[in-house]
Amino acid sequence: MKFFVDTADVKEIRELNELGFLDGVTTNPSLILKAGRDIKEVTKEICDIVAGPVSAEVVSTDYKDMMREADILSKIADNICIKVPLTLDGLRACKDITASGRMVNVTLCFGANQALLAAKAGATFISPFVGRIDDIGEDGMQLIAEIRQIYDNYDFGTEILAASIRTVNHVKQAALIGADVATVPPAILKALVKHPLTDKGLELFTADWAKTGQKIA
Repeated sequence: MKFFVDTADVKEIRELNELGFLDGVTTNPSLILKAGRDIKEVTKEICDIVAGPVSAEVVSTDYKDMMREADILSKIADNICIKVPLTLDGLRACKDITASGRMVNVTLCFGANQALLAAKAGATFISPFVGRIDDIGEDGMQLIAEIRQIYDNYDFGTEILAASIRTVNHVKQAALIGADVATVPPAILKALVKHPLTDKGLELFTADWAKTGQKIA
């Protein structure tokens, strides 16, 4: 599974990238607002840090303006992935953007039929929002499973990018089902390494080593 980090915080991105397991970045208008910076400026800085896809989202809702914004965002860097909403205009834009050789992330997916249409439109990534589905009392991971089966049935190349990840268990479940990517908030990504028995074992080994009086030199 690939790990993308869901943030526009350059400091967090740089730290996670240096750890060596960051495959890409996803941003959206809300994350740009939180960063408090110009979208082109911060996106360029992110693209300079991360070699993998960096999703930058259009904000218009009609096809022509989406295409205009996509052209502007695409010029920021070669690893830009244009993010479009899962609407009819968004799918039309997706088809034309991918036809030009650029990556597209179709976002705000909440149903398997939507994911099927995105794959037909040539999406590079489909972003089902598992956490938001859980919020309304439904099962977000069931959606991941349904999309996985549909894509496998027809050998679609679109990658399933599990989004709106809220817990480390979401990451594990998405990996078990076979999601291609999980885009994860920095805190959740860092928490994947944690286990109480790891901490306990390290504490014991450290204490025992101190008792030996030795040094590795």
